[in-house]
Amino acid sequence: MRMNGKSGFAIVLIVLGALLLISNIGFGLGFLLGYLIPIVLMILGYIGIKNGRKFIGWVLLIIGGLSLIGKFGSILGFVVAAGIIVYGFSLLKNNPKTY
Repeated sequence: MRMNGKSGFAIVLIVLGALLLISNIGFGLGFLLGYLIPIVLMILGYIGIKNGRKFIGWVLLIIGGLSLIGKFGSILGFVVAAGIIVYGFSLLKNNPKTY
């Protein structure tokens, strides 16, 4: 089998379809697919932009990025909460108490 751009894309689609099918059957790949599909969308969008398909590339890149931000929302919330706590302690430490 000769590999070119179309056969590589076909293999990626076959693997993604197989992973989706396996997750629908009941094997526990939901966590992996939750992060894998947005990353694959972003990679395909980047490849599309580089190959001259700018519109579809940007659409895939934006959809994948927004999906990934949604997945990392809890981590982002934790970082913001920790930053607020650290900032609050720094305000207490640097300001003398005035009553």
